[in-house]
Amino acid sequence: MPAERSAARTPGGGTDVWITGYDTFTAFGHGADALREHVFAGRHAFAPVERFDTRPFRNRYAAAHGTDPAPALTETAIDCARGALAAAKLDPATVDAHRAAVLLGTQGDFTGIHRFWQDTAAGRATDQRDAHRSFAGGVPAAVADDLGFAGPRLAFINACVASPSAVAHACRLIEAGRVDVAVVGGGYLVEEEQFAKFDSGRTFARDGRLRPFAKGRSGMLLGDGVAALVLESGAHLLGRGGRPLARVGGYGASADAHHVVKPHPEGLGMARAVVRALDRARLGPTAIDYVNAHGTGTELNDLAETAALHTAFGTHAGRLMVSSTKSVTGHMLEATGAVELVVSVMALESGAVPPTAGFDAPDPRCDLDWVPNEPRRADLRRVLSLNAAFGGMNTAIILEQP
Repeated sequence: MPAERSAARTPGGGTDVWITGYDTFTAFGHGADALREHVFAGRHAFAPVERFDTRPFRNRYAAAHGTDPAPALTETAIDCARGALAAAKLDPATVDAHRAAVLLGTQGDFTGIHRFWQDTAAGRATDQRDAHRSFAGGVPAAVADDLGFAGPRLAFINACVASPSAVAHACRLIEAGRVDVAVVGGGYLVEEEQFAKFDSGRTFARDGRLRPFAKGRSGMLLGDGVAALVLESGAHLLGRGGRPLARVGGYGASADAHHVVKPHPEGLGMARAVVRALDRARLGPTAIDYVNAHGTGTELNDLAETAALHTAFGTHAGRLMVSSTKSVTGHMLEATGAVELVVSVMALESGAVPPTAGFDAPDPRCDLDWVPNEPRRADLRRVLSLNAAFGGMNTAIILEQP
């Protein structure tokens, strides 16, 4: 493994990628402060869902904001993009529109598609524009139109690694000199269609609690999540005198090629993604202080992820702090990696590690430091965000202190 860098970089390298702003919407409401307050205190948002009728399903619980119908995903994504740019103190009107991209992980907004089929079945006129905005590609297109960005606008739909895949692709565009600024992230809001699918697959926690890596865990729960982050090249950031929050030090991806939904039992794909991120960052395993784990609370994922961390980090695995913030937010599907990347930036900013909530008792097969139930102060230099998805897809992103 290549040697660790001796010092953190400062903005100026044109191909360096810096995070300069972020904004979120979660079960705790709009804004990063609401997310920070609950995640770092380990206070979960799981409650009976009231935005649709759950009586036909086995499970009633999710981390959903409010009791009204879900807000429109596209409009929420636009709000978060504006908020992230405001946090970065970057006026979109001052950006070269053709060198600004919008890349989001999302399956789209099901509400418009549902309205299309309901209108069709009832013989009513359909709203084509409404339906188009509901397609996956319609979300980044609407965000880009709102911001006036004319560069690449792409939707990534590869399940629970969709938003980190969007981040990695944006890094490549910046490193290649094709764009200066990218708004990246993802969005999913709890709705009946995906809820029904996961309920049918019996993946939901039977006790209404998502308890990653703990003894007696029984599955996952869904959660609302929309997040946007601003990425900038070092040259662009230096040129405008902006302030960096974190540097994207490295990223990696892999595929298990093992099973359509099950991860490789030894976590080989997840380990490979981590090693590739370390290689790209020119870091050794001991350079990582904290891992924000995928941590779905399912039996298969948690065992595979534990094995993956042992394989990737070797003897350093036992000294790593690892936690799953899904224990508080729920699983936000295509958005989960983006929200967890925001949490990872917050950890670097605050010098605090968010806990794994609901950790009642350890599972001896998951033998790492899961930061149970209480946050922990720490001198964090570099953190890693790890995600996995159905089909054996895996991503890892390393963030560094500026």
